[in-house]
Amino acid sequence: MKTKNIFTNIPKQLPDEIFEDIISTQNLKIERIISKGHTTPISQWYDQDTDEWILVLQGDAIISFEDSKDVHLRVGDYLNIPAHTKHRVSWTIPNTETIWLAVHY
Repeated sequence: MKTKNIFTNIPKQLPDEIFEDIISTQNLKIERIISKGHTTPISQWYDQDTDEWILVLQGDAIISFEDSKDVHLRVGDYLNIPAHTKHRVSWTIPNTETIWLAVHY
């Protein structure tokens, strides 16, 4: 077995948000997401078939929901998003990386 570290191999330049699978099976996906000022386009909403649990390990972000308030996530904050709950990333801190752990189940 080989260990890895969630905080390594982060590119200095992030023209696009990075989504990296850590574990992916038929019923479960765990991914690392790296954002740096990235947002979901205004007209786009995530509407996923699975529940998603997210944890902010570093940085700050705001998740907007179509039918409710915005949620500001800081280091250590986590949130469970039920399947088919329309949401988008409306802000991530621009001057440092926001590192997320996302579990789709």
